[in-house]
Amino acid sequence: MKRFRTGLLDAGLHPRFTPDMLLRSSQMLAAAGGADSLWVPDHLISLQPQSVWTPKYVGAAHLVPRIHACYDPWLALGYLAAKNGLARKRLGIGVTDTGRRNPAVTAQAAATLHLLTGGRAILGIGPGERLNNEPFGVDWRTPVGRFEEAMATIRLLWDSDGKPVSRESPYFPLHNAVFDVPPHRGTRPEVWIAAHGPRMLRIAGQYADAWLPGLSIQPEDYSAGLDQIRTAASDAGRDPMAILPAVTFTILTGPTRDAVDELCESVVARTLTINASAKMWARHGVEHPLGPTFSGAQDLLPQKLDEPTLLSYAEKAPSALVRDLNMVGTPSEIVEQIAEWRDHGVRYAVLLNVSYFQHSLSKGMAANALLVQIMRRLRRL
Repeated sequence: MKRFRTGLLDAGLHPRFTPDMLLRSSQMLAAAGGADSLWVPDHLISLQPQSVWTPKYVGAAHLVPRIHACYDPWLALGYLAAKNGLARKRLGIGVTDTGRRNPAVTAQAAATLHLLTGGRAILGIGPGERLNNEPFGVDWRTPVGRFEEAMATIRLLWDSDGKPVSRESPYFPLHNAVFDVPPHRGTRPEVWIAAHGPRMLRIAGQYADAWLPGLSIQPEDYSAGLDQIRTAASDAGRDPMAILPAVTFTILTGPTRDAVDELCESVVARTLTINASAKMWARHGVEHPLGPTFSGAQDLLPQKLDEPTLLSYAEKAPSALVRDLNMVGTPSEIVEQIAEWRDHGVRYAVLLNVSYFQHSLSKGMAANALLVQIMRRLRRL
């Protein structure tokens, strides 16, 4: 990829007033910013706890009162596909997991979206998080093992050309299974894998068209991980340079440094740091409130955290940790920071604007214009 590209990640939440208000807003922002793609997450429970998601702490709660009112992503993407015909933007799920959904069902959904959008579907996928699996009765003991088997299953079904296939697997055995949804002009959806640990990086090298990590990664970690993925791809007989280096950033932006500082001190922005790993907290000289071995967002159960507990956690979170976990600054500063990531290999950034994590609703909404500035400037990197 010769030029830097961006995608916009919608929150995928149910707002007041009209059910599609946020989706339509994201469509307009993506168009205004020149984004290459529009994404929807796959959650049953949000990573942000409801107990502090109230107008007392965050103005956006007036528009989105229920932080766990998450839309089904495939249906939301279908809606966007129907509304997105002229824009021709790519549509991605960012990301689904292999715990709740059988990989055959995921393969079918992604292949269907790819056909109906004329080849513009992206299957973002990862092992998932505890909050979207364990509370709903899904076994969470071996998420990476399930993921590896699921990826092998999806690729096998897509490559089967409608012929019955069988495969032994401890999680997803196939017995004369038939998958006959055709490709679009010989192509299947690109697979963008959210990988972080060594085993997941190896799997990404075997199966991914793009690498899409998220929280708790640093630029130097990124370049090292990219090297591991490319080595695994080469070992699997794939072209290592064909894997697109991408990343997901959460954006906290404001018009001035004072406004950004105020945003970083907000209760909701500080409570978001519970999604960081204990290792990341330790970098700032503080033990994670959930223990020194807590892995971060993957193992968080936010619905168990009440308001007093979260407020006590927020008091422990250094402002520097907020800036470490998110991409923080004025639009110019954020573009400079992402340019550093480009120098470590990144060529595609999927952006989630969380600048509404502040008490003022008007300031949070005004940050959308700043996001458009960021996306436009990133196109020139």
